[in-house]
Amino acid sequence: MHWWASPFPLPLCTDLGFPPLNGLLWPLLLLFLWYCYRMGSDLPAPGRAHPGGKHKSGARRFMMLSRGGGSSGPGGSETASGSEASGVERAAPCISAATGEDDDPDGREYLTPVPRRPLFPVQASAAGRKLYAALQEYAKRYGWVGMGRIHKGLREQVRLSDHSTIQRPHLFFLPDVPSVPFFPRDAHRHDIELLEAQYPLILAEFQAVYQRGVDSKLGWSGPKGQTGFPLYSAGVCMAGNCRSCPYTYRALLSLRTFISSNSLGGAGFVLLGPGVSLGGSYGPTNARLRCHLGLQTPPLCELVVGGEPQRWSEGHCLLVDDSFLHTISHKGPPEDGPRAIFSVDLWHPNVAAAERQALDFIFNPDL
Repeated sequence: MHWWASPFPLPLCTDLGFPPLNGLLWPLLLLFLWYCYRMGSDLPAPGRAHPGGKHKSGARRFMMLSRGGGSSGPGGSETASGSEASGVERAAPCISAATGEDDDPDGREYLTPVPRRPLFPVQASAAGRKLYAALQEYAKRYGWVGMGRIHKGLREQVRLSDHSTIQRPHLFFLPDVPSVPFFPRDAHRHDIELLEAQYPLILAEFQAVYQRGVDSKLGWSGPKGQTGFPLYSAGVCMAGNCRSCPYTYRALLSLRTFISSNSLGGAGFVLLGPGVSLGGSYGPTNARLRCHLGLQTPPLCELVVGGEPQRWSEGHCLLVDDSFLHTISHKGPPEDGPRAIFSVDLWHPNVAAAERQALDFIFNPDL
């Protein structure tokens, strides 16, 4: 018996008077399945036209159009493309990129950066150009990552006079930095608590150097009425003064945010004599905060920053953004003696570590 012969003949054909088709049933079935397979495999793939230039069926063409395989004009007909001659129809991308092909036949125009404005203002001062050159040198060594705000700030140096009269640093303004005249203790809790814990030792060392006499030969500097005994001045350690105050110097080195490596930072004892009032002035930058530890604070002394008045308190710290307009006054009688504070410059908490490193390089005291 052949493999296609059925042991159970079908009575349908015999009942109708036709010869039995048992032997032809299986070959016909296989032929039908083969035909269906070939028909399915001959359909064009998505995004590709039939070799004849038209899709085999309207349903397939509809699917191609819905996937972006072709486009329709106002009259409903497909628009011709330059690729029809090769028999291949390009599928439209899901996301198109503007490459400027109309102006650049090679399609490379988008690779060429087009600066909307000069890299650095032509009218910049010599000092501004020097700072920008220092930033470029830093970027060559360490890269431009994280330098966006500094680069923007240096480019806008020529417009410092356009800033609000309330806050106008005279040397460098770091943009997009949140600022208020007085910052809460939480901004630098570790450093504030450390300084206040060392208050008795710092006060004792201040009294020792003050009793020796306020004289420039003994390390004091500044105009009459407001003199200082600096331990750090514009990023430079005053070795002789630091030897006179070893505990205070050690406390400075223990601070996490003390600006000790560039000309924006300093630390030391500052005196304000009775009857002295200092008019409105601005600090050099908003990238720092100035911390005042009260050592000797008569009752009629006042600090006004950005229109907000505050008073010092012995053994406690004030965090001040001195890039705001500020005034200082001591309206007490001579017998009250001078107001004395320990002033320390700390990084603004919003200045990132990479920006601090770059500013240390740009405002290096040796440059």
